[in-house]
Amino acid sequence: MSDNSAKAKIVVLISGNGSNLQALIDDIAEQKIAAQIVAVISNKADAFGLERAAQANIPRHVISHKDYSSREEYDAQLHSTIAGFSPDLVVLAGFMRILTPWFVEQFTGKMLNIHPSLLPKYKGLDTHQRAIDAMDEEHGASVHFVTPELDGGPVVLQSKVPVFADETASQLASKVQEQERQMYPLVVRWFCQKRLLMLNNKAYLDGNEIPITGYAAD
Repeated sequence: MSDNSAKAKIVVLISGNGSNLQALIDDIAEQKIAAQIVAVISNKADAFGLERAAQANIPRHVISHKDYSSREEYDAQLHSTIAGFSPDLVVLAGFMRILTPWFVEQFTGKMLNIHPSLLPKYKGLDTHQRAIDAMDEEHGASVHFVTPELDGGPVVLQSKVPVFADETASQLASKVQEQERQMYPLVVRWFCQKRLLMLNNKAYLDGNEIPITGYAAD
């Protein structure tokens, strides 16, 4: 039997399908990541990712933003719930909420996000259509540490896909999501191995500063 006390504790925040959550669940089950997901939290009760958590016997919680009168009140409750699990890492996996600077600062260097663009390009929403409209030849996804600046934290890893002339946003999204499911568990594994850290708003892997476009971006 493995010793859970030696494993990193992860809380995952979701709002929807939870495909990146599933990728983490699978890699942990296959012992590719020395961690345990101690809770999955969603702001939406109908998020399919909650079913994925249930299938894996992971505790799940719904904290609906509709139950709170302000972003600050919501984030205070979210922080309280997360802190109760004493996680080593908080993973944002399609969590469609803009977090307050106060909340983000509670988890400095301990919170990762995956964003569907090659940051710093296309922060925010509708990234796939924006890449198509700009006639970009390549698009992709970025895993980054979370800082108070929206989608502005130091990038750890990027993965690129080609953009074809006749491609729709949904087709491009599917290609990007396939990359996401490969790269997010890898970055989480680095963190759990204590190889990855954030210091002075920069990301480091094995003691080496990661370039602003991420590790091995090309």
